Amino acid sequence: MFQGNADECDLVMNRSAADRCAFVKNTPDCNMEDSFINYLRLAFCLLPPNLTPLAIIFCMIWLLFLFVVLGITASKFFCPNLSAISTSLRLTHNVAGVTFLAFGNGAPDVFSAMAAFSHPHTAGLAVGALFGAGIFVTTVVAGGVSLIKPFTVASRPFLRDVVFYMAAVFWTFVILYKGTISLAETVGYLGLYVVYVLTVIISAYIYNRQKHSVPRAAESDAHVPEFESSDSDTEVLSNGSIQQDYEAEYRPLLPYSESTGMILLSALNPVDNRKWRRKSWIWRVFKVLKTPLEVLLLLCIPIVDPDKEDRNWRRPLNCIHLITAPLVCLLTFQSGTYGSYLIQGDFPLWLLILLLGLFLSAIVFCTTSNDSPPSYHPLFALLGFMVSAMLISAAASEVVSVLHMLGVVLSLSNTVLGLTLLAWGNSIGDSFSDITLARQGYPRMAISACFGGIIFNMLFGVGLGCLVQILRNHEEIQFEPQGLLTWILAGALGLSLVLSFVIVPLCQFHLSRIYGIFLLVFYIVFLVIALLTEFGMIRVV
Repeated sequence: MFQGNADECDLVMNRSAADRCAFVKNTPDCNMEDSFINYLRLAFCLLPPNLTPLAIIFCMIWLLFLFVVLGITASKFFCPNLSAISTSLRLTHNVAGVTFLAFGNGAPDVFSAMAAFSHPHTAGLAVGALFGAGIFVTTVVAGGVSLIKPFTVASRPFLRDVVFYMAAVFWTFVILYKGTISLAETVGYLGLYVVYVLTVIISAYIYNRQKHSVPRAAESDAHVPEFESSDSDTEVLSNGSIQQDYEAEYRPLLPYSESTGMILLSALNPVDNRKWRRKSWIWRVFKVLKTPLEVLLLLCIPIVDPDKEDRNWRRPLNCIHLITAPLVCLLTFQSGTYGSYLIQGDFPLWLLILLLGLFLSAIVFCTTSNDSPPSYHPLFALLGFMVSAMLISAAASEVVSVLHMLGVVLSLSNTVLGLTLLAWGNSIGDSFSDITLARQGYPRMAISACFGGIIFNMLFGVGLGCLVQILRNHEEIQFEPQGLLTWILAGALGLSLVLSFVIVPLCQFHLSRIYGIFLLVFYIVFLVIALLTEFGMIRVV
């Protein structure tokens, strides 16, 4: 993807099975420094050549586990802490929806793109994933919402989001055509998102002014506010009273004081007994499989919930977080590079962090009580945000490394892996949440979230990914598209947006089941053409 950097590691499959291990060890391009595990050595050195398919199966299972880690960390730790931070800063729903909560939903995509842009041989994953996820969300997810709940979309928010997304895609297309991206153009990506945020805020302000200027009778028939287009999770900030009423229903009649040990065990239990009884057996099996991971994450990442009376203050667990959270940050930063670092060659850095954590934990435990959170409790949200961001970044780097290994072993380009496995893995959580919103009777919010989230992912994924590399290397990034497939990917995404921009207004902004079927067929046709191009059955004459 970067011009002038041949992916020499791809040549390993041209060697004999006996020589592949030595080739991987002696080729610098196969080092995979940004991951904890060298998956190429795992595939070609750890197991005999006849067991390479077994290594591929293990890596696919590990890839599925990494996607689960990304989903759980983002939804149960990253997003709630961002919501708590935005509440502490007293941000409006509009600003929080298009900034903090959009970042929370798009964290796996953005961190995956940043990890992919960090090396020349994986940059194609970033472009493939961002464009592939855009096509998947705007066709499969939007089509699924239309099939489940036909509705009339809010015209101005829909047109606004489509126009901004088309601008982002066109900008990326131009950069790929030019073959270079400068620091000013990279900052322009982030600037375009700032313009989008300001547009959302101003349009919501104008809408609210108009709504309050009409009589009360007309006000009762008003449409859904425009700021719902920012993200499906914006309602997280507004459902505090519902959550409190729900908890009040199960509050004991007589007050009692739990012991410190009971509080710790209760805080580490990720299973809600009331929800467990209502769910299906498939959900229960999946929950049992996720429980060890969730308990481990609960031990490492604090969660602040402003919707609860005590803001989720758990004194013994929060004191443990002061020990585990800094250690997790140290061990996950740059794939554990600093885990073995010695201060002046003698004192381990991790031991210093551990001692400082023990000291802070003892102070907090001795100066607080189990019943009420301290005044500095919101700082735990900032700590939880940092730890979950580090874990998401580390998991995203592992995902990119695994996909690169699969591309080398299966002789697939990074672009096709990005638009399929990486795009599907990062989008599947948003897909289920958007379709669930549609089933619950909120199709407008679901269709708006389809566009609001991917605008953030595209602008911040490319913008931050390229900005980090330019600041690190102090030079412009040179791009070289990986053949016809990249142009098919960009053209298909642009075509789907143009068709939506034309067809939806012609249908008077009513998304019917026929339109949903059209979007699904469009994605299937695109995927077939992309795979035929990858395997050389479609080529430029």
